[in-house]
Amino acid sequence: MKAGIDDGKAALLVVIGATSEGQKVVLAVESGQRESRESWAAVLRNLTARGLKPARLLVADGHLGMWAALAELWPQCDEQRCWNHKMMNVLDQVPLKKQPAVREHLRAMMYAETRADCEKARDKCVRQFERLYPKAMATLQRDWERMVTFFDYPKEHWIHLRTTNIVESPFASVRLRTTAAKRYKKVENATALIGKLLCVAEKTFRKLNAPHLLAAVAAGAKYVDGVAVPTRSRGIAA
Repeated sequence: MKAGIDDGKAALLVVIGATSEGQKVVLAVESGQRESRESWAAVLRNLTARGLKPARLLVADGHLGMWAALAELWPQCDEQRCWNHKMMNVLDQVPLKKQPAVREHLRAMMYAETRADCEKARDKCVRQFERLYPKAMATLQRDWERMVTFFDYPKEHWIHLRTTNIVESPFASVRLRTTAAKRYKKVENATALIGKLLCVAEKTFRKLNAPHLLAAVAAGAKYVDGVAVPTRSRGIAA
C-alpha cells in the first residue's frame, strides 16, 4: 500500500487463522518493514501475547522473513509454501510462448494424488526443461520440502493448504478502496482502514471443508497422502 512520506510502498502483514469449527478469522493486520524477519517476529510475538497457541501449520509465500521468524518463535509449526507463488516464480524464468507447456507440468504436481506422484511429475518436468530453462528448474526445486507438506494433512483440506488464496481473495474488495485513495497520509491510517475492511469481509468468509477433522489435526493426528494413519492402542492385561 502507498502510505506515508516514503516513495515506496509499505508492507502489510496479514495473518488469517481457522477455528476448530472451520471458521476463518482475521488474526493480525499490521504494517511492517519489507516483510523482514523482525517485522514477522513482532507479529508472532503479539499473537502469542494475545493468547494464541502456535499453529499446527502455516501457509505463506516465499518471503524468507516469515520462515525465519517462524523457525525462531514457533519451531514446531509445519510449513507450506504457496503453489501459486511458486508457479509464478518458475514461469517468470520461461519465455511467454513456452509457459503453457511448463504450466501444465506444474499443475500436475500441484494436484497430484500422492507425494510420490507429485515428485514424479517434478522429475519429469526437470528432465524435459532443465537444459532449456535451467533457472526455472532450479527455482522449482528450491525449498521443495515446503511445497509438499500439505500431503501430511487431510485430503479434504488440501484445497485450503496449497495456496495463500485464503488471504489473497479478501483483498479483491480491499483493493477497490486502496486503489481509489492512491496514497494515504499515514501508514497507521491505511493499516486501520484495511484492517476494518478485512473484519467486515470476515463475516462472509466461507468455512473450511471438513471442519470435523480440525480437532484431530490440532491434536496431532498423522496423515499420509491425505489419509489418516491409524494409531495403535496398547491393551491392558488383566
